[in-house]
Amino acid sequence: MAAGHAAQSTPHLFDELKIRDVAFPHRIAVSPMCQYSAVDGHATDWHLVHLGSRAVGGAALVFTEATAVTAEGRISPQDLGIWKDDHIDPLSRVARFLHSYGSVSGIQLAHAGRKAGTAAPWNGGHPLGLSEGGWTPVGPSPLPFTERHQTPRELSPEEICVVGHAFAEAAQRALAAGFQVVEIHAAHGYLLQEFLSPLSNRRTDRYGGSFDNRIRILCEVAAEIRKVWPERLPLFVRISATDWDDKGWTVDESVELARRLSGQGVDLVDCSAGGNIPNPTVPFGSGYQTAMAARIRAESGMRTAAVGSITSPAQCEHIINTGQADMVLLAREMLRDPYFALRAARELGYPLAWPRQYMRGAPKDSPAR
Repeated sequence: MAAGHAAQSTPHLFDELKIRDVAFPHRIAVSPMCQYSAVDGHATDWHLVHLGSRAVGGAALVFTEATAVTAEGRISPQDLGIWKDDHIDPLSRVARFLHSYGSVSGIQLAHAGRKAGTAAPWNGGHPLGLSEGGWTPVGPSPLPFTERHQTPRELSPEEICVVGHAFAEAAQRALAAGFQVVEIHAAHGYLLQEFLSPLSNRRTDRYGGSFDNRIRILCEVAAEIRKVWPERLPLFVRISATDWDDKGWTVDESVELARRLSGQGVDLVDCSAGGNIPNPTVPFGSGYQTAMAARIRAESGMRTAAVGSITSPAQCEHIINTGQADMVLLAREMLRDPYFALRAARELGYPLAWPRQYMRGAPKDSPAR
């Protein structure tokens, strides 16, 4: 080493993160992104290539898209599913490939609630009528998402218990498929967030009204999953930390929810925002949701992940280095660049291993995997 030059420290973005018995090699993860390319819920070659390419690109954790725990819980008829055993084999093919290139495999379990049964975005994204292959959605209260959406059927308390069992059974299938992380989707205006928010939950029973009642279903789902999901494996929850409406779900409530979830065996809260009401006023900008992840982490003691308009390696490093979150999840940037993790390592001066098949294009002195 030349005199006067200190050794370069490892970027904190590339610090290992150990949660339970799973070691994430660094802090860059692929956020769940709907692909609208499944057939009767089954993963296809598209999912293998789409998700597998992010593992080849060096991501520490690769999540599937929102994967429906019931058929009527799909956002669209083309959504990925895990409501029957037939879904296990094609998903296990994906999980095996992710592991073979060093990524941790994650699956997001979801129920779309009142936003279920819509067309794929490239087919207009509109709510589907029964004659178009749609179905009657369900929710905490008979309040449609928009005037165009069907009015959901209000779930009975007994049906709410059935939903909890569906999440647990889906987690068992995820384990059989070889996934290492389960994330409960309680964000973006889908069923579990619909219960959290007073804008969509007008119930007067034990699942509505007070904060304790509105969070009850999510806490029950987490507890049900923890009964079947091994203690050695992490459990995440994605939330919308705010509805972007003063009368809706708030960041204060998200902090308290994170405290409660830690007692249900949840290891990390993935902090997104919005989705529960149409056309809110959102202060969109670079990393516009990161401050919420930072606050939840600081005030609740829960690990958090930041997501939303995170686009550069320097930005990712700043989020981790300043303690705003424990992990960064990228969506659109991963669509633009499946090899973002390798690019981040190059820009930040970290020797992240390249697939041996790609070594001819790797920076000099890069290790192979």
